[in-house]
This record gives sequence, C-alpha cells and structure tokens, in this order.
Amino acid sequence: MVRPKKSLGQHFLKDMDVARQIAGTLAAYKHLPVLEVGGGTGVLTQFLLEAGHDLTVVELDMESVDYLEQHFPVLEGKILADDFLQMDISRRFSSPFCVTGNYPYHISSQIFFKVLEHKDSIPCCSGMIQREVAARLAAGPGSRTYGIISVLIQAWYDVEYLFTVDEKVFDPPPKVKSAVIRMTRNKRTDLGCDANLFRTVVRTSFNQRRKTLRNSLKPVLGNDCPDYSLPVFDKRPEQLSVEQFIELTHIAERFT
Repeated sequence: MVRPKKSLGQHFLKDMDVARQIAGTLAAYKHLPVLEVGGGTGVLTQFLLEAGHDLTVVELDMESVDYLEQHFPVLEGKILADDFLQMDISRRFSSPFCVTGNYPYHISSQIFFKVLEHKDSIPCCSGMIQREVAARLAAGPGSRTYGIISVLIQAWYDVEYLFTVDEKVFDPPPKVKSAVIRMTRNKRTDLGCDANLFRTVVRTSFNQRRKTLRNSLKPVLGNDCPDYSLPVFDKRPEQLSVEQFIELTHIAERFT
C-alpha cells in the first residue's frame, strides 16, 4: 500500500465517482494522448484507461511508481518516474495532448504555468485543485478573486469551474475543500503585443491592486506618461478584461 507523504503534498482520492467524473472531463478528447500528473494509487488512472485514453502517467514518488507498474501492466513504458515541473514535455510529446490529474495543491499554480508554456500543444487541461485556486482561475473581471493567474491563463484558455469536492473523499483529508476545473484552449493565436511585457503589465498592476492603474503602473510607464488621462487609468486592475490588459500593453510598448 502506498503511504501518502506530506512532503509531496499527497492527498489520495478515494471516491470512485469523483474520479470517474474527472476522467469524464476529457470525453471530447478521446483522439488525443493524455498525460496524468501524479498517478498516486491509480484511482483516476483506472478510469482514464477505461475511457480508452492513450495514457501516460508522470509520478515523482517511487513508491507510487512501483504500485502503478504492478497494478497497471498495460502502461508498461508509460509510467514516468519524473517531476512534471522539470520534465522536457516537448521530447515526450511531438503532437497535441491533454493534461489531467489530482494535482498536489502546493504546486498547482506552477503546473498551470507550465501548461501555459506549452499552450499550443495542450488543447485541454483538467483536474482537481484547491477550491480557492480554482476560483481564482475561473474568476472574471469585477470579482475579488480575479488576479494575475486569472488574466494570464484566460488570455489563452477558457476556464470552467465544474464542481466542488468535499475534503472527506481524500486520504488523508486536506484542510481545505477542492474543486474540479477544465481549461480549454481558446481561439487566440497571438496577443498582438509583446507577451513578456503583457505579463509584466498584469503582474505590476495587481501587485498594488487597491490602487488605480495610474498609480500601480508607474514602475512600468514612469511618472509622466501622457496617456494617464485616458479613462482606463482610473480603474483598478480587477476591473479590466484580458482585452483591456492587451490594450494597456500596447500603451506600455510606446513608453518602454
């Protein structure tokens, strides 16, 4: 039996219905390979295989790797003893694939930013994360939870908060509730602005989210930007859509 390890943030899902529902989030992508991040004890793995997915599992915990190899011989050569955050995805997948998992909560944001790095190869990413992180990912302008990760992810993905999961369905139970999300690649192929500067504008704006953009963006635009008279600079960052942040980046391109 695999022992959950606190150092790895492991909370093993034990509810079969929830696992089946997570596997079902990829029902529209049967034609694509799937990478499961953190196979654990294979609760989600079994339903992904039952659904007919061409499955690869990446797992850092060697105890789990041994367990998965013993219980899922059909995955011979496709259980990778590796760290998803460090693995070279492009060497493993030369064509589009999907990502899913019951993600370790302490690195879930890093996982999604890695997915973002490979957005042109990952049309769909789903899975279970801490409820608060799920709410931030799916939040829209005007929400208190709308922030940096909301904008950066939603620039490229449509995010759905699918359902909440009680802490009692895990071993050991986490101290927080969880949620299942699905991120589906949108039709945007280019931001139309400098992508690095876009990220800088978004991060700088939210670093002082209680201030108007006229004040929070001075580290990027300086004190005397003539465009500060535009109405958009009267707003606070949580009021802006992705498109408006792109417009701000166009302004920043003229003064940086």
